[in-house]
Amino acid sequence: MSKKRPDRLLAGERRREILSVLGQNGRITVEEVVRRFGVSAVTARGDLDALSESGALVRSHGGGIKPLTAAPEHPLKVREGMHHAEKVRIAQAAAELIRPLQTVIICSGSTSAELARQIRRQTAENITVITYALNIAVTLADTPNLSLFMLGGFLRRPSTAFVGPHAEQMMHSLHADHCFMSTVGLDAEIGLTTLDVMEAQLNRRMIESAAQVTVLADSSKFGHRSLSLIADFRSVHRVVTDSNAPAKDVEKLRSRGVEVVLT
Repeated sequence: MSKKRPDRLLAGERRREILSVLGQNGRITVEEVVRRFGVSAVTARGDLDALSESGALVRSHGGGIKPLTAAPEHPLKVREGMHHAEKVRIAQAAAELIRPLQTVIICSGSTSAELARQIRRQTAENITVITYALNIAVTLADTPNLSLFMLGGFLRRPSTAFVGPHAEQMMHSLHADHCFMSTVGLDAEIGLTTLDVMEAQLNRRMIESAAQVTVLADSSKFGHRSLSLIADFRSVHRVVTDSNAPAKDVEKLRSRGVEVVLT
């Protein structure tokens, strides 16, 4: 017993120091823990796992990050009026990516709602739209030359979107040429985040089902982390944003092979 107590105290002190670094930098890697504290990679991973289990950090590939925090969720009608001009330009650029006869997924969100309006105006040729967002389905319901597939589940009233295991199961059997993903937060290091865990799970399933993934995010979304991680940028082919997007983040995305379209 006397031999184990100093080890426990040392581990506790080390983990407090890890949290101090995390508080300053927002993230820490296994390699950094090894270098700073002179421990093995196995011990470093054990420290990060222990801190993750306590909720002090979120484990990521090769290290850990600050916990993602929830932000107030504005009603959809309010969000549609925020950065509206930027969202219109983003939606116009996104609509130009859709080709005749394609099947596309349109996720929930105010920019996605604008994309649905652009599709309706342009009367795209014989496309199929998969969505779980009620407002998008209503917008496109009577659009000529368009087939609509609506996923069902539990209704999230803030986003007017149907989520949950039934929607995920339906999505599992479908394939799309293109997924257009809106997001609450876009962090160039972490990835795409949203406020609802079930919606994030459904979004991941949609990404897996699509040949191409395009993220629609105005510049206000950059640098923000929300509660639930959707995916990192290994699954993303393209980000369409506005010209006010932070140059450093744009370059970071491009260096990882992600196409960034500025509108």
